[in-house]
Amino acid sequence: MGITKTELFTEEQNRLANLAKSLAHPARIAIIQHLLATNTCINGDLVDELGLAQATISKHLSELKQAGILKGNISGTRLNYCIDPKGWEEISTHFTSLFNQFPKTAENCC
Repeated sequence: MGITKTELFTEEQNRLANLAKSLAHPARIAIIQHLLATNTCINGDLVDELGLAQATISKHLSELKQAGILKGNISGTRLNYCIDPKGWEEISTHFTSLFNQFPKTAENCC
């Protein structure tokens, strides 16, 4: 979406779209699931766990970190990642708000 088109939408709509885009790859979902299960990991662990190349994992981690879903810290020569609680809460809030807009009484949409 071009920068001029994003002006047509609210800040919340743009943020939700960016969050959805950051989740829109099965490798990223697998990374998040692994991090949720282990609570932290080293990039190399993900290479072993997912079977993807180091560079591919790094790119996905970077996208998730840029979206605010992950945070990382340096431990020696390694970078450890975990779910960022504030980012996770933001995602949960945005998606819950969207999903809650669906009327519970809607039986037939057409």
